[in-house]
Amino acid sequence: MKQIYLDYAATTPVAPEVKAAMEPYFTEKFGNPSSLYAWGREARGALDEAREKVAAALGSLPDEIVFTSGATESNNLALKGIAFLLKKSFPNKNLHIITTAIEHHSVLHVAEYLEKFGISVTYVPVSKEGIVDPQKVADALRDETILISLMYANNEIGTIQPIAEVSEIIKEEREKRKESGNKIPIFFHTDAVQAAQYLNLNVKDLGVDLLSLTGHKFYAPKGVGILYKSSSVPILAQQQGGGHERNLRAGTENVPYIVGLAEALEKAQGQREQESKRLTVLRDKLISGILEEIPDVFVNGSRQNRLPNNVNICVKRIEGEGMLLKLDNLGIACSTGSACTSAKLEPSHVLLAIGVPKEIAHGSLRFTLGKDTKDEDIDYVLEVLPKVVEELRAFSPVR
Repeated sequence: MKQIYLDYAATTPVAPEVKAAMEPYFTEKFGNPSSLYAWGREARGALDEAREKVAAALGSLPDEIVFTSGATESNNLALKGIAFLLKKSFPNKNLHIITTAIEHHSVLHVAEYLEKFGISVTYVPVSKEGIVDPQKVADALRDETILISLMYANNEIGTIQPIAEVSEIIKEEREKRKESGNKIPIFFHTDAVQAAQYLNLNVKDLGVDLLSLTGHKFYAPKGVGILYKSSSVPILAQQQGGGHERNLRAGTENVPYIVGLAEALEKAQGQREQESKRLTVLRDKLISGILEEIPDVFVNGSRQNRLPNNVNICVKRIEGEGMLLKLDNLGIACSTGSACTSAKLEPSHVLLAIGVPKEIAHGSLRFTLGKDTKDEDIDYVLEVLPKVVEELRAFSPVR
């Protein structure tokens, strides 16, 4: 039986060249990078080199890179680190954060947590195509707004957000505050987890102050991530215990994984244009084939302004879990939404936010393509998926 993996937005395998770069640091070069003797200096050298590679990929300074355990920690550090520090600096102000209704839960749940500490949060809605209107972000601004957190590309429906346009709005707001004497700073964070392989990550081009990444979305291991933090951004460390990562993230650095992450990010950004073109062709073939072969199906999110590897559909009158299990039996791995919530029975908050009715949102499937996806894999999906849908609809009580 064929084995076709189409859930690259959930996680990716470690690339062979990444694994090879990591291997010496598990055994031969095992030193603690905080130690002063030769083994430690060797590990510190690898850490410094990795930081320089990541900084080059992001167009930042090496000292602006913080290594974390993944994007969830990076998002927590960015949002809590700014909110709690500025809460101390402006104790009598009703500080405010802006985010969107379609963020990953590692942003949404942090925002909800901060509300318990008196931080106000505005959850800006999105269009039916899953894209944020920059004007709605501008309309949500207050004199006390300290942070806007807007994901670069959505993990479920693949829509790409207008990061650079929102950055311009923030620049204008800073000028207004300077002229009015408002001393409260405002910063811009983006969760760029899904963007690393396909979109420009240059932080100057994007105009962001903070950016989160996680290695296992671009062929590095799970358990290692990045927070880019501009040198102009003050944040409060959320993990105590040592002076690691310039006192921003206590804990001995995971040198092998960091080495692998840097290798993977360098390759992902170097190959992104070529790989984006290849996957766009396969993505569009899959979308067109599904719409032609299966009635009562629609695509979630923008057809044009989406990641080149993302196909998210809703199939009316059946549930996604049934399709997923039947496809799994046929050797195809996909998902019904975000991997972090796919075990839950509630429909995707992203689909609900773009106006998909709850009963139809239950019939969603997400296919995400990757480096090993081939034309014949798409052919196989288009061969078996219509049969799966037909079989399930035959037993569905909904007509």
